[in-house]
Amino acid sequence: MLRKRIIFTLIYDSGFFNQSRNFRLQKVGNIKWLEKNYKFNEIAFSLDELIVLNASKENKNMLEFANNLTKLVHNVFIPVAAGGGIRTLEDAKLLFDSGADKIVLNTVLFTNTNLVKDLVKLYGSQSIIASIDYKKINDKNRVFVKNGTDELDIDLSEYINKVISLEIGEIYLNSINRDGTGFGYDLDIMEGISKNINIPVIIAGGAGNEEHLAQGLKIETVSAVATANLFNFIGDGLTKAKKILIQSNFNVTQWR
Repeated sequence: MLRKRIIFTLIYDSGFFNQSRNFRLQKVGNIKWLEKNYKFNEIAFSLDELIVLNASKENKNMLEFANNLTKLVHNVFIPVAAGGGIRTLEDAKLLFDSGADKIVLNTVLFTNTNLVKDLVKLYGSQSIIASIDYKKINDKNRVFVKNGTDELDIDLSEYINKVISLEIGEIYLNSINRDGTGFGYDLDIMEGISKNINIPVIIAGGAGNEEHLAQGLKIETVSAVATANLFNFIGDGLTKAKKILIQSNFNVTQWR
C-alpha cells in the first residue's frame, strides 16, 4: 500500500507570502520573514512535500517568483512543486531550474492543452500536478481558473475527466468555499467523483487541525492532504499533527 502524504502549500503574491480565505489574500511576510519565523529544513521532517503557488494577480513576475523559490528550497530535502502563471515551456524550465521537482498547472489546463501535452512529453506525467479550483454554487460544483476569478461553463466531474485525459500525474483539488476557513475539507466531493479518478488526488481547502488531516487521509481515493494555514500548522503544529497521525496508525512517512 502506498504511503499517504502530508503537504504544505505556500501562497505567494508579488514578493510576499499570504494567508488565503476563499481566495482573498492577506499579506503575511516576505521571504526574509518566512526564513526568520519558519525553518522549512526543520519543518520538512513533518512533511512529505511542499507546494509553492504564485497567486500574483497584477503581474506574475516569474523571475522574481523563481528567485524566491530558490531561496525557499535551500536545504529542504523533500519534493517541492511550484506553479502559478506557467504559460510557456520556458516558464516551466525556469521553475525546474530554480529547485522545483514538479510543476503545478491550472489555467493552461483549459486555455492551452497543447502546452500541457508538451510538458508531459518533456518532463513526464510524474512531474505534473493539475490544480483544479472549484466552488459550490446552487448545489453544483463549478470550476474556476485565473486565481479563482473566471468561472468555466463545465461541471467539475466533466472537467476532471478532461484533465485526466491529458495524462498528468496527479490532481490538486481545492475547494474555494472552504479555503482558509479551518472548517475541514469538502469530504463529500470525493464520494461523488472518486469512481472517475484513477490517479492520485491531493485534497485541499479547509484544514484547520490534525483531525481534519486525519479525516482526509481516511478516504481511500485521497492520496495526500494539503494545508496552506500558516498559523495553525507551522511552528510545532505540523510536528504535533504528524505524531498524532502516526500514533493513530495512519500509513504516513516517519522521517525521524
